[in-house]
Amino acid sequence: MKNLIAETGNSGPKVRSDCQIRLDLSKKNGIRIDLNSKVKSMYGSSITEMCMDILRFNDIKNASLEIIDTGALPYVIMARLEAAIRTLIPVENEYLPDMIEENKYQSDRFRFRFSRLYLPGNTPSMMINAGLYSASGIILDLEDSVAPAKKGEARLLVRNALRQINFYGAERMVRINQGEMGLEDLNYVVPHNLHLILIPKCEDPTHPRRVSEHVDRIRKEKGIESQVYLMPIIESALGVERAYEIANSSANIVAMAIGLEDYTADLGVQRTVEGRESLYARLRIINASKAAGIQPIDSVFSDVSDLEALEKNVKASKSIGFEGMGCIHPRQIAVINRGFAPEPEEIEKAARIVLAFKEAEKRGEGVVSVGSKMIDPPVLKRAEKTICLALRLKLIPEDWETEMLNQE
Repeated sequence: MKNLIAETGNSGPKVRSDCQIRLDLSKKNGIRIDLNSKVKSMYGSSITEMCMDILRFNDIKNASLEIIDTGALPYVIMARLEAAIRTLIPVENEYLPDMIEENKYQSDRFRFRFSRLYLPGNTPSMMINAGLYSASGIILDLEDSVAPAKKGEARLLVRNALRQINFYGAERMVRINQGEMGLEDLNYVVPHNLHLILIPKCEDPTHPRRVSEHVDRIRKEKGIESQVYLMPIIESALGVERAYEIANSSANIVAMAIGLEDYTADLGVQRTVEGRESLYARLRIINASKAAGIQPIDSVFSDVSDLEALEKNVKASKSIGFEGMGCIHPRQIAVINRGFAPEPEEIEKAARIVLAFKEAEKRGEGVVSVGSKMIDPPVLKRAEKTICLALRLKLIPEDWETEMLNQE
């Protein structure tokens, strides 16, 4: 006999900003909704009306719906109810919350990606205020942080969060699952102004190519004009050895990251703070990324309580060529952003190089020097990149050239 009862969501003494749904389609006396919520007196009627709309939208005329609400926002209740319905009957159309105006901004290939904050894709309480912490990017994770039995629910919750949660200008990212499940994830997230997809456990250039092709197909079908970028994550010895091929596998790849927890497990060694066991892999990722013209991104730092050790780790990471790293707690973001941003001495040196080059060009000179040092094209390119980054971060004013010339 076909199952006609489904339970979705989460409840319990420690659960907040979520709800638990129990949907029973075996009842034949119309629709009955039983809502247990602390905000029932204020919002009970609107919650009930929304649930009735969703049931009618899916042509459900008979049902018993029980809701245990622990402060869930409407988009969360919508996702939980849709997940329950999808468990029991085929669903052809999506019942979507509105896309808020604040989330309609775009990203670009060359934006800085100092910090990216991982958030479990099935835990709405951690999503609500994530945009306030000033991370370069926010990752709604569908992979490791979501239990296998909850993957389907998480897709719907992440989809709705992309439409309703204010990211406050952070790059909007999703880490998909591996293989076919990951390709299916794309159908739920790509149409909702997703900026970047993280591809876990990349070991072969065909992985990002398949993702890229699937994304392009969705964009074409949905008429999506904005670009969706890719960030493969290298997490195995095989992936490290194929890093350059992976980095070059799609024109949509803008960065490549390394995941050291899985990488060290693949080697059969313990991950240490010093990182000697992963130095080869990290350098390989950096070199492959730079050769491919994309950003190398370091792994997360797992000790969220030791900010001093994190600061040292960031400095070491930047010194070998990484341009950002992952975060697993909001308190890490400021340390990482500060560590990867150019320092005042760096900016001043870069500004002098750029100005010297421009002055030499005006004089028709082919040789450029700052002090006693000759400046070659790679040095100039690095200086221009530093100035561009400082401008983006508002560390120098737009008229920095005039200001510096006046100081001299």
